[in-house]
Amino acid sequence: MQAITKSDFIGKDAPVAEKRPLIFTRPTAKTGLVSWLTTVDHKRIGLLYGVSSLIFFLVGGFEALLIRVQLAVPNNTFLSAQAYNELFTMHATTMIFLAVMPLSAAFFNYIMPLQIGARDVAFPRLNGFAFWVFVVGAIILNVGWFVKSGAPDVGWFGYAPLTSTAYSNQFATDMSTDLWVMGLQVLGVSSIVGSLNFIVTIINLRAPGMTMMRLPVFTWMTLITAFLIVLSFPAITIALVALMMDRSFGTSFFEVSNGGLPILWQHLFWIFGHPEVYILILPAMGIISEILPTFSRKPLFGYPIIVFSGAVIGLLGFGVWSHHMFTTGMGTMATAAFSVATMAIAVPTGVKIFNWIGTLWNGQLQMRTPMMFALGFVWMFMMGGLSGIMHSAAPADAQQQDSYFVVAHFHYVLIGGSIFGLLAGIHYWFPLIFGRKVSEAWGKASFWVIFVGFNVTFFPMHFLGLNGMPRRTFTYDGNMGWNSANFIASVGAMILGIGMAVYFVVMLYTYFKGEKVGRDPWGARTLEWSIPNPPPEHNFSVIPTVHARDAFWYEKHHREEIDREKAQHAADEEAHGGIHMPSQSWFPILAATSILIGGLFITNHHFLGAIGGGVLLFITVYLWAWEGPGGYHLHLDKHGNPIEPKDGHAGH
Repeated sequence: MQAITKSDFIGKDAPVAEKRPLIFTRPTAKTGLVSWLTTVDHKRIGLLYGVSSLIFFLVGGFEALLIRVQLAVPNNTFLSAQAYNELFTMHATTMIFLAVMPLSAAFFNYIMPLQIGARDVAFPRLNGFAFWVFVVGAIILNVGWFVKSGAPDVGWFGYAPLTSTAYSNQFATDMSTDLWVMGLQVLGVSSIVGSLNFIVTIINLRAPGMTMMRLPVFTWMTLITAFLIVLSFPAITIALVALMMDRSFGTSFFEVSNGGLPILWQHLFWIFGHPEVYILILPAMGIISEILPTFSRKPLFGYPIIVFSGAVIGLLGFGVWSHHMFTTGMGTMATAAFSVATMAIAVPTGVKIFNWIGTLWNGQLQMRTPMMFALGFVWMFMMGGLSGIMHSAAPADAQQQDSYFVVAHFHYVLIGGSIFGLLAGIHYWFPLIFGRKVSEAWGKASFWVIFVGFNVTFFPMHFLGLNGMPRRTFTYDGNMGWNSANFIASVGAMILGIGMAVYFVVMLYTYFKGEKVGRDPWGARTLEWSIPNPPPEHNFSVIPTVHARDAFWYEKHHREEIDREKAQHAADEEAHGGIHMPSQSWFPILAATSILIGGLFITNHHFLGAIGGGVLLFITVYLWAWEGPGGYHLHLDKHGNPIEPKDGHAGH
């Protein structure tokens, strides 16, 4: 965000009488609850995403532990069938939509603008709106735990006819499936709004000299992921709207008794569902591509190839959805086409792995905790990818479909892949965000417990699947031959849970008591490490000029040239009125609250109340539109520290 003068708001030649009033501007709260509720600072929003997603990560993990307790021994009655259905539905939904995706969004929000030399995202208030809508979607999804109808129980995939009113649970006033439908639609709004914001930010707010082929790989993966979200979420939105019409208004999109097509749901869902896999994994790949060069003390090997392979993964991800449907009888031609496409998508993924190995090769490896998690990611993701390639062969897939072999596969990809990558990112950027570094001894201890627990949990599931254990079964007989592997997996889940607990306790301790570190403790290469930690509200005292792909590495070796540039740019910026900072706003959270009111009324089939929520949303957005650009201009002293306005007023 470049410096903006007051005339930019009202037009340089506009007469005084034609100036647009900047209504609703108020002094900006710097601390306290109000400052967090009304924030538009991308860093604070990133922290809000991060804390929320980690809370839901713990919730989803607890749900998984309950599932493993139920399956530890045969004929167990720890959970009822209904409770088990609710738990496996909410475990998957929580982990995908409320943990991994928002944790990726936390990094997008916090790190990406810093990497491109921007002072904020393109639309700061819209960014706040995206977060609060995410919170609303999370509330709607989980409110079922606290009402009579119970939590959603149809699986995260929601296959028809399980979602029809005929299969609602024993309560006549069941709304659990309606909560699932509405919650996912609201979360889709949040994801699309945030993604459009990231796309505009990366394209328009890059620092001078930051060409597209100088973008850090993490920023590239942010851009590709954002496009995947924008292009894939409309498919599931169409499916969810059709399902809502079936359940609330008696249509028959998926009701086979009235001519509907249940398989239509599968096509629409998996057109979204397979790009969703790459929405979850590409951010982790971007994080790994930042960590490996830093701790190998050498540039990333094959940067253009890694960028291109990420784009190819995103493109091919839209052409493989029906490998989830090989057992539905699509026909030999369709099956053959999707088999070939599924094999082809392994190529750009393999290219990335070879480039990461090339980065490590002959490097001066520093085995710090982020590096340990990064290497764990490469190994675990590679194992998950190898079992995934097996599913491209339709005959093998027909045997493994809906078995625990598939459970093992996607957990190796999404825990061994996505979550290992995200945990590595937390360790890597923790000193930047909080100014403190995690203890290496405790960090490595948590890594090894998580690594061992993960493999003990999910590796035996390959054999369970090959021995015929189906997914989504809440109990099994002791004569099936599954006893030992299930017990080992459940023990492994407890070890994994202990490892995660150690990880987060260490993080909390570090936040309060950890070793304070100065700028750039890792000797990194990208721009986010060029500013003080924690970063100031305005990010950069002077917008940097980028001269090389590893921008901060160049700065370190050309200090005199960079200092002259910064002095000149600082003078130019001050001559234009200083740094423009956006004002905080209540409207994002008020608009999201309107959606919450309308969504809850719809799930209860009270349409008058839903209309009222829509009217409230319209009024809120209308007033938001008249809020005006607002904001204030920040002036810095010679040391780059902000000089507070004497009157403390946020607007002009």
